[in-house]
Amino acid sequence: KEFVEAAKTSKNFSSLCREFGISRKTGYKWIDRYNQYQSLSNRSHAPIHIPGKTSPEIENAILRVRADNPGWGAKTILKVLENNGYTDLPCIRTANNILQRNGCISEIESEKRQAFIRFQRELCNELWQLDFKGDFPLLDGNRCHAFDAIDDCSRYCLGIFPRHYARGVIENVELLFKEYGLPKAILTDNGGQFAGFKGGYTRFERWLMDLDVLPIHGRPLHPQTQGKIERFHRTMKNELLKRKDFIDLADADKHLQEWRTKYNEVRPHEALDMKCPADVYVPSQRQYHVEIKPYEYSGLNRILKVNFKGYLRFDSKEFYLSETMAGAEIELYCVGSTLAWLCYRNYKIAEIDLHTEALLSRKISRLN
Repeated sequence: KEFVEAAKTSKNFSSLCREFGISRKTGYKWIDRYNQYQSLSNRSHAPIHIPGKTSPEIENAILRVRADNPGWGAKTILKVLENNGYTDLPCIRTANNILQRNGCISEIESEKRQAFIRFQRELCNELWQLDFKGDFPLLDGNRCHAFDAIDDCSRYCLGIFPRHYARGVIENVELLFKEYGLPKAILTDNGGQFAGFKGGYTRFERWLMDLDVLPIHGRPLHPQTQGKIERFHRTMKNELLKRKDFIDLADADKHLQEWRTKYNEVRPHEALDMKCPADVYVPSQRQYHVEIKPYEYSGLNRILKVNFKGYLRFDSKEFYLSETMAGAEIELYCVGSTLAWLCYRNYKIAEIDLHTEALLSRKISRLN
């Protein structure tokens, strides 16, 4: 407004524009808006038409399904809408953004399902990260595969187990459970020792669920998901493996345990405000028991049993789960006319379409 008033009496328009720090084009734009009785405030630069934007009808349909089924996520909602004849549906990420924008996603509930995305857990034993360090040669001609475990919150190295082969995951983790108790969840990559082949379930995953420990796997080809243990391995390599050759497995074990003590108790960690991991870590209060306790379902839903080949059969329908689930009792929890969850103990392990008999998802998540 000050510029427009000054322009009425100014004899040098260019000089006036320089004085106000604007271009001549902008100056003429403001004068034109003033002469047309338009607002001189900045206008929105948002496009009038956005190609590919989800239509209001589809967005409302997504919100209606969510309102009727608060426990459903974007993937489930889109599949239900597709089964009901909807077309031009958005991708899962867009649908999830619609839910979040409309206040349908609780931060607490979101953390339960995707907490591993967080940079750091707040409490010890909320999450452990496990992985095998890339094998390295020994002077006796063998190779060493070190199986490592760290606590996500404190970075405390729970254990290093050097072995000739990348095996014995359950046996090694059981030693950790006996010493430190049970964590709430364990994060691993999708290696064959941790994740089932072609979406099945490993003996390790079932064992964890039996103990009420949530197995989580990082995204394939995204090692940054297990960023802390990847960083731990880099530290191990830089501080020990590059500097020392080991005679045999016993010699490797000796030096690795010495380095682990130094890493936990001596070496300050920048992410811990320069505290040592041992200064932060406290063992879990959930004690480990070798004997698996039987699980009692609510009795409100149908209970099915997986046969010895790993198949779940009922009402002329057949779904393959995994041979490692043979003999397991599965709760069939219907969440709609066609959608059902397959639940093992306190975990949803699969989603199935009762109409098309398609297995929609095998992702494991804790129910409560």
